[in-house]
Amino acid sequence: MPSEKVLGQKQKVVDDLTEMLNSSLAGVLVSYKGINVTDDTKLRRELRESGVRYSVVKNTLLSRAAENAGLDSLKGVLSGTTAIALADDYTSAARILVAYSEKNKNFEIKNGFIDKDVIDATQVVALSKLPSREELVAKVLGGLNAPITGFVNVLNANLRGLVCALNAIAEKKSA
Repeated sequence: MPSEKVLGQKQKVVDDLTEMLNSSLAGVLVSYKGINVTDDTKLRRELRESGVRYSVVKNTLLSRAAENAGLDSLKGVLSGTTAIALADDYTSAARILVAYSEKNKNFEIKNGFIDKDVIDATQVVALSKLPSREELVAKVLGGLNAPITGFVNVLNANLRGLVCALNAIAEKKSA
């Protein structure tokens, strides 16, 4: 039977995991079996630079945290080696981990979640193909800016034509 100290430590880990699950917009669960230390370090650095929290967790602790966070469906894939990546945006964790899993066949996407909705591995792959928020905002702003730019060009062309006509009249009168 574990001591009260050990149980208290495990309960703190479960509480921390629950809080992280509740505060994240999206998460991805992976099986990291067969990955070497060098590749894992590169992956962790890339995730950290994108603002993604990535950690290896015990399945039993993650199972309890998922239950506390209302993500009971995550428990179906909690076997073998498990790591979880949690992000404050919808696509960054999925994009990085799917790209990594395509290069490393031993690295497997298990499933994930978006706003408390559990998604399977194929949906995580589809999520990774979506453009980032910044790209979408840039496209919308570009779309909004195009008509304004066209209008300014039309006005400039009319003014340019008027200036050319006045200049031609002035040259004709001076000659």
